[in-house]
Amino acid sequence: MTKKPQVFDITFIGAGPTGLFGAFYAGLREMSVKVIDALPQPGGQLTVLYPDKMIYDVPGFPAIRAKDLIAHLVEQASQWNPSMALGEHALNLFREPLPGGENGDECWVIQTDKARHFTHTVIVSAGIGAFQPIILKNESVERWLGNGVEYIVKDPDDYRDKRVLVIGGGDSAVDWALALEPLAEHVTLIHRRTGFRAHDSSVNALLESDINVLVFYELREFQGDTHLDRAVIFDNRTQEETTLEIDAAILALGFKADLGPIREWGLKTIGRRYLKVNSKMETNLPGVFAAGDLALQEELDPLNLIVVGFGHVTVAVNYAYTVIKPGGKVFPGHSSERMAKEG
Repeated sequence: MTKKPQVFDITFIGAGPTGLFGAFYAGLREMSVKVIDALPQPGGQLTVLYPDKMIYDVPGFPAIRAKDLIAHLVEQASQWNPSMALGEHALNLFREPLPGGENGDECWVIQTDKARHFTHTVIVSAGIGAFQPIILKNESVERWLGNGVEYIVKDPDDYRDKRVLVIGGGDSAVDWALALEPLAEHVTLIHRRTGFRAHDSSVNALLESDINVLVFYELREFQGDTHLDRAVIFDNRTQEETTLEIDAAILALGFKADLGPIREWGLKTIGRRYLKVNSKMETNLPGVFAAGDLALQEELDPLNLIVVGFGHVTVAVNYAYTVIKPGGKVFPGHSSERMAKEG
């Protein structure tokens, strides 16, 4: 006899901070929860790209390392034993008759590269979607990539006592320059213009640090014999060249994000990166919500912050609850009351 599959109340596509907090909150509302993510471990970008980055704008933590924040979120969500389907790429989303149901009732089916998952509601919390580092087109980069030159910092300790060049002007460039300054012998950051795209507080910290900050400079060439020794940079206003003695370089130029397969699910989008939602975080598909960096209301500008994702997903979960339980209250009551009842 074929086992009837479980139909979850709510399924999160994406196990970054937004999805993890949503899994906790849905458990708080006594909903059965599944979380699907393409990565083999939870955490999303924070786990893959910035595990040792310090985060300063999460309530309750004056400063917390990214990997530690994820550990706390996993612990928080685990109280309700959500089903975790990690290492699975969500390929398609469609409706199908409810397994074992009657009267033509339907549910959502999430088809991954490994299984079919059944759910009454969906929250797409996939961060920025599929992401790849922006590549610097330069022959010397290709020569030294993986041998002194990297796009992603895997272990900050690899840069201890080294002369490090960071290229870029966004959050990742500034954050990594600041994070490596205490470890490295010396850090230089170059940026092709004066305006930085990083948080103001981070830029201020950068300018007040001992990091050698050079604006209007770009890379001409990496040089070395058996290992990386030098970087030739140039002033893009005058073309004058300068040679820096370095041991390692980080190309923190940002990432290209794309919705990937999500784009084909019939969801209305804003541009290439965002799913259109209303104030309830509903998409145009009934019972399908979005939260976090890829969710955007048409009249608003993007605010891609972890704390905004927490707010998004809290709204989405509470309105998803009313889909599962028609007539149910959006307001969940206070968490202290709920946890006291559990205790």
